[in-house]
Amino acid sequence: MNYKSKKLLYLERILKLMAILVLKKYGPKIIGITGSVGKSSTKEAVFTVLATHYRTRKNEKNYNNEIGLPLTVIGSESGGKSFWGWTKVSLKWLGTILFPLEYPEVLVLEMAADRPGDMKYLVDFIKPQMGILTDISGSHMEFFKNLEGITREKGELVKNLGEKGTAILNIDNPQIKKIKNQTKAKNITFGFSEEADVRATDVHYNYLDTANPNDAEIRGISFKLNYKGTTIPMRLNNILAEHNIYAALAGVAVGLEMGLNLVEIGAALESFVLPYGRMNLIPGIKNSAIIDDTYNSSPISAIAALKVLGEIKGKRKIAVLGDMLELGPDTEEGHREIARKFLEIKGDMLIAVGRRMKYAVDELTKHNTDEKRIIVFDDPMSAGRKLQEVMEEGDIILVKGSQGMRMEKVVEEVMSEPNRAAEYLCRQDKKWKNKPWREV
Repeated sequence: MNYKSKKLLYLERILKLMAILVLKKYGPKIIGITGSVGKSSTKEAVFTVLATHYRTRKNEKNYNNEIGLPLTVIGSESGGKSFWGWTKVSLKWLGTILFPLEYPEVLVLEMAADRPGDMKYLVDFIKPQMGILTDISGSHMEFFKNLEGITREKGELVKNLGEKGTAILNIDNPQIKKIKNQTKAKNITFGFSEEADVRATDVHYNYLDTANPNDAEIRGISFKLNYKGTTIPMRLNNILAEHNIYAALAGVAVGLEMGLNLVEIGAALESFVLPYGRMNLIPGIKNSAIIDDTYNSSPISAIAALKVLGEIKGKRKIAVLGDMLELGPDTEEGHREIARKFLEIKGDMLIAVGRRMKYAVDELTKHNTDEKRIIVFDDPMSAGRKLQEVMEEGDIILVKGSQGMRMEKVVEEVMSEPNRAAEYLCRQDKKWKNKPWREV
């Protein structure tokens, strides 16, 4: 049974036809990206590398499905529920078809496949010449029977490339490794393992001043890039999490395939920034450093973020953590788990935001944590104002919480350039800014 309305199906068919005609006229190079996680960060890395040499367009927001991808090809935003909005989409498309515009040479497209058949539908008319598989894991299992089902669906991207295409594969992922020989396309692998064509080794953090470890200012992450016997250092000035190196490696592989050299690629990746609110490094007031991970939260991602906080040198490690929502029966244990991780990394201060974080606070109390190290708030605005007071020079501050907790409001209070919030933070459009915070 089809879960979509007739009106939606009709819209999809119209947009598909519109996209086909645009692609036929301009013939851009199309790079498709899919995976269980890491799609958005990989898209940003690839775009960062290619935009230095090509007219390049990427899909924005959540434009990665049957509606969003054709809109990206057309170069238009969604019409939403507005007749005039869709009229503007039609006029934009008509102008693109009728006039010789300077259309992008390369389209970098994140492609979602949440249900069986999604990817086959997309590649039937998008037709990438290059396909990237970032990761295949047990996330988004709702509509698939098992991991093999997800693997088959995501694998459709590279299976449909053809002999002239290029498959760029995360060889460290065991499910992707199975797909390697299922495509006629040229294979380029990336990862940390020795068999990777584009390989990262020797990962370490960068600091502005290493003379005094307590006062050292974090400046991103570095690694050695190994490719065909050549080894060069790579700096990611805005990246802190080691798993985000996978995105950079995919960017390197694409750049090489598109004719760029390693020096050019490395220079471009120095400015690589992750999508808003995903472990981004932002300068804070009082010469502090903020790890902005406010896009969303779960026990797994919160523990990973706390691990990074623990590894970075700094005067004090402060975690400002909001509720993790939609955990159901795992709510209590999930919050207690992140409290135990905070203790493991020897965090200096926890600012807890929300009623569910009481479980984390209780867990810290059970372990006889000094009450001066724990501050509790109901809302992010109050937490941000208090953080301003207690921050000191050299502090490393992690801010994280589920979307409904609006933890970006904490970062707004303590970032060194609040007037640039729209450039750095998530949920800065009018829709979100006009939406008052409410307890969830």
